[in-house]
Amino acid sequence: MEKMNIAIFVSGSGTNCENLIKYFADHASIKPALVVSNKPDAYALVRAERLGVPTAVTPKADLNNPDVMLPLLKKYDIGFIVLAGFLPLVPNFLIDAYPHKIINIHPALLPKYGGKGMWGHHVHEAVKAAGEAETGMTVHWVTPVCDAGEIIAQFRVALSPDDSVDDIAEKEHQLEMKYFPKVVEDVISGNKS
Repeated sequence: MEKMNIAIFVSGSGTNCENLIKYFADHASIKPALVVSNKPDAYALVRAERLGVPTAVTPKADLNNPDVMLPLLKKYDIGFIVLAGFLPLVPNFLIDAYPHKIINIHPALLPKYGGKGMWGHHVHEAVKAAGEAETGMTVHWVTPVCDAGEIIAQFRVALSPDDSVDDIAEKEHQLEMKYFPKVVEDVISGNKS
């Protein structure tokens, strides 16, 4: 069986990226073939290189240029894209080129705390400010509207009123580490749609 090559798009430190690469290291049908970042100093690039996965830096002008992105993804025979802490909006031409083949992880229970400016600590601060009794992670399909794609999976964790923003972030991050690779695997393998 031919492996499905995936590209992981990142903007930050890359803990999810590293987790995905390790999870799929010896997988029978899924191979992390490329890590793409919009930021040249993203630590995710270091993590990927250490694990032997090719990397590419695509600043905004490149990300939004079909003549750069499509040949790059074709070069690595990419069949599926996973956003793992990728901040820019995915351009429409990529969504059109990869219909129902791009997913994103979001550090909240969408539709709450999604949309422009809602990423990382901003999300956890909003959850804390609202006094939520729970938080969680959402995996969803990517559409032209930020964080508005159909939800594939959600995982929840209870919060205490005493939890700090950092506590909330850590609880949510543990969900990502535990569940995200399996959701990616299920979606690509056709066990979830």
